[in-house]
Amino acid sequence: MPKMEEKQLIVEEIKQHLEQAMLVVFTDYRGLKVDEMTELRNKLRIPGVEVKVLKNTMLRFALEKNGNKDMADLINGPNAAILSQNDPVTPAKVLFEFAKTHKNLEIKMGLLEGQVIPPEKIKNLADLPSREVLVATVLGTMQAPITSFVRVLNANLTGLVRALDQVREQKAS
Repeated sequence: MPKMEEKQLIVEEIKQHLEQAMLVVFTDYRGLKVDEMTELRNKLRIPGVEVKVLKNTMLRFALEKNGNKDMADLINGPNAAILSQNDPVTPAKVLFEFAKTHKNLEIKMGLLEGQVIPPEKIKNLADLPSREVLVATVLGTMQAPITSFVRVLNANLTGLVRALDQVREQKAS
């Protein structure tokens, strides 16, 4: 296969990865040692998450094909792309936790469902509680009115039973 066709296939593959990903975070990994990069890859071994080091020219072409020409112009230096297909929060949390202890990792920018986002927005994602905590909070909030309603009904029934018991005692004496 000629080199040009190989490159076009690579660009198409990167484009598909970008389209399928819910969150893509671009990082500059200069200054990280091999064992530190391996540590980051291991921490990002989450279902639906991939870490890819991409050639800038191929990445630029893929971004342009996806309609992100402005972002393609910002791609420079070494880039590691973290692509998450399912959960945007967990990979963001892992990246920022790792960046706290490894100052050489720079989070440049990202794509959240196709929209370009700055590092601050990725940090906001990382600060969100986990999905399980959010679901538990929503369920607790939904359950609270039902529990209160049951208590009110129970109190009314208890009051009725006490009143009937007093009437029974009065009639018995």
